[in-house]
Amino acid sequence: MKKLTRNVARAQRGMTLLEIMIVLAILALVMGLVVGPRVMRMFGKSKVDIAQLTVKKYAFEAFGEWSQAHPDKSCPDKLEDLSQYMDNKDIKDPWGNPYKMFCGQNLPAGAKGGLAVMSAGEDGKEGTEDDVKSW
Repeated sequence: MKKLTRNVARAQRGMTLLEIMIVLAILALVMGLVVGPRVMRMFGKSKVDIAQLTVKKYAFEAFGEWSQAHPDKSCPDKLEDLSQYMDNKDIKDPWGNPYKMFCGQNLPAGAKGGLAVMSAGEDGKEGTEDDVKSW
């Protein structure tokens, strides 16, 4: 009878600290290999989304308000002039590079309205595939 009680107690003992640590290590490995890269990819895409929203807000909202406040001028002198009409006063894109403004004579083909704004994207070079433009 005592031997039977001892076997039942051994069977219901639970997990040891070593077994718990092994399970946690496996979970950490799975999180690092599967979830980590997906989160980093989504973080990179969010920067592109922020840049797209910002260039469009500069070109279509802030420029419109600036134009109403300055009917005597056709173009702002610098992008900072439009910043007072934005929620965000930062004139740098999510990658730390300054946004570039086009207005008047140097307005690119295909740009609508009187102003265009662009970000050089993650690589910081204009004319590459990752450029973010308001037009």
